[in-house]
Amino acid sequence: MPHSLINPTDSIERQNAKLLRIVGTLMRRAEQSTDSAGMAYAQFERAVMLEDEVRSRTRELERALDLLNESNAQLAQANAAAESARANLANAIETVQEGFALFDADEMLVMCNSRFGKHMRDIHHLFRPGLPFRDYVALVSQSPYLSLPEGMTPLNWAARRMARHKDDHVVFNARMAGSRWLQVSEHRTPDGGTVVLQTDVTDMVMLERQERERLLDDQARLIKATLEHLNQGVCIFDGAARLVGWNRRVGELLSIPLGRFRIGAPFGAIHDRLARDMRFPPDVGATTLADWAASQTRRAPLSFEIGVGSDRTLAVFAQQMPDGGFVISFTDISAERAAVRAISEANETLERRVTERTLELEDALAEAERANASKSRFVAAASHDLLQPLSAAKLYVASLESDLTDPALRARMAKTGGALQSVENILGALLDISRLDSGAAAVDVSDIALADMLHQLQDEMAPLARDKSLNFTVDTAPVTVQSDATYLRRILQNLISNALRYTDRGHVAVSTHLQSGRVIVEIRDSGPGIAEDQQEKVFDEFHRVEAGASAAEGLGLGLAIVDRACRLLNHPLNMQSTPGQGTGFTIELPMALAPDSFSRPPVAAPPATPQHLAQRIVLLIENDTDLRGALTLTLEGWGADVLACADGGEALALLDEIDIAPDAILADYQLDGGATGLEAIAALRARHGTIPACVITATRDAALPETCARAGVHLLTKPLDTENLRRFVENHADTIPT
Repeated sequence: MPHSLINPTDSIERQNAKLLRIVGTLMRRAEQSTDSAGMAYAQFERAVMLEDEVRSRTRELERALDLLNESNAQLAQANAAAESARANLANAIETVQEGFALFDADEMLVMCNSRFGKHMRDIHHLFRPGLPFRDYVALVSQSPYLSLPEGMTPLNWAARRMARHKDDHVVFNARMAGSRWLQVSEHRTPDGGTVVLQTDVTDMVMLERQERERLLDDQARLIKATLEHLNQGVCIFDGAARLVGWNRRVGELLSIPLGRFRIGAPFGAIHDRLARDMRFPPDVGATTLADWAASQTRRAPLSFEIGVGSDRTLAVFAQQMPDGGFVISFTDISAERAAVRAISEANETLERRVTERTLELEDALAEAERANASKSRFVAAASHDLLQPLSAAKLYVASLESDLTDPALRARMAKTGGALQSVENILGALLDISRLDSGAAAVDVSDIALADMLHQLQDEMAPLARDKSLNFTVDTAPVTVQSDATYLRRILQNLISNALRYTDRGHVAVSTHLQSGRVIVEIRDSGPGIAEDQQEKVFDEFHRVEAGASAAEGLGLGLAIVDRACRLLNHPLNMQSTPGQGTGFTIELPMALAPDSFSRPPVAAPPATPQHLAQRIVLLIENDTDLRGALTLTLEGWGADVLACADGGEALALLDEIDIAPDAILADYQLDGGATGLEAIAALRARHGTIPACVITATRDAALPETCARAGVHLLTKPLDTENLRRFVENHADTIPT
């Protein structure tokens, strides 16, 4: 290690003194030893360098001392400012009217004001800086100045307080001795410390209590007033089944003096009075109510009725309250029960009368139904029986008309034929009305080419329009509808014939148009119209707008048949009429998907050229003697040979006897002994082959046309139309079957 003339550990002053001494010594030696000048000079230079270093060190030392003095001055100023700030903070928190305490992040008390903990004088002096928060809580919990809630120990309170201390913000009220209340709030500081504030809220709590008591008093008075205004009697019991409230009505209903009701009276006293003086229902006895009131579990509402005296009934309803008490109400329902009894008695009387009246009505209805059925059977039988001689009469008239040459006699015979036609129309209408009213009318809904049906009706009624010089038009689109061909034709025929009958000049127009998938058929005329007071009556039976019309013009059944048939087929029918401007009828028909023929004749045959009936053999099976004779006379008048028989057995025997097969068969549908013409035709065909055959009948059975069609048999209805009869014989009896 090199040696130095100066010890660095010495102070500056000592080092300077050594250097000065060394310099002086060197100077003296230099003066004494001239011969060693070079060495002396070197020593001199070294001394100069040492002096410069001493000066530099001295300046640095002076600067360090200046910095140290400056730092000491700043530190002193900072300490003074800190002491001033601390004093200001202490003065500030001391002026706060609340208790204030600050705990650092390590849960140590930093500072507090004099009001912090002042309500706990026994531990107030222990709140000093450095006190841990847990010790603070423990001291508070043990203080006799803290009023702990009932059932809570100091240890439990301290544990609960420390648990809440974990929250960032805590606010709670603590009751102190002397009925004082503190609101304690905690707030977390940004550095993790805790600020605790203690506020005396005794005045606020007392004011709140006073206000609550006032509200409770007002509420109690309101409840009391409400109870007194109730029509029900009310008793209120607390959780110990002690009476705490009632109204005057309960004393009136239970016939108990109000002096017996007092605060704290046990439920048993009132229950004993109820059990002794009241009648309980069988399913709810007095013990049921007692057990319900004594139950410690949750009670379901209890409702029943009790009897008081001889004629009073009270409805009792008991329900538990949230605090474990219960309320029992009593409602006088004597009037309601009396009304119920009166209503029950009235209902029994009414039911008895209704039963008696119902039986009477059932008897009357049965009698009416029997009368209606008898009437329908009578009309059907009478019409059928009348159609037989009517057919014979028409045939006789037709045969005579061709034999007469005197114009006067021919005119009389024509009028006779017209009269017979009127009788036929009336009988047909009566049969239709009877069938529609009896509910026995069967419908056969099929697809109908409406244009074909309307144009055929136009051809049939055109002569009547020409006779009256009326413009009769039919404007229809080629549409197909769904309906019953027979009834639809009758509906349209009646409406058109009525329009032509009652229109004297102008026009009758039939048109169709489409509307929402339905076909609307309109028949409009320029006739006299119908008065408003008559428009509802025109659909009644035997009602005619023109009272002076003759029976030959009808009995007023046409529109009645139209109305019933439309309702049967569910075809809406409407009428619009203005007196002096004409009448219009509209019918709504459902549209079909594909066109079809409006009628399906039993046997479809191509039209043939009429031929003379000479040498034609016609087998006639008819059980009515007059009609059999008339038909024989008519057919023989046309040149045919007639084999007349009364039934099928006679016809078989006759053909076997003469060994000849007929060219055509005419058979009545209803024969003697319940046999039918179809059965006779089937037996004859089985023996002689497929002979052209026709059934003639007065029966209007809707299923008969279909039955005849399946059997390959033509069908003609009575009264017979001679033209249709002649057409059948001419078109089908042209060859002799082998």
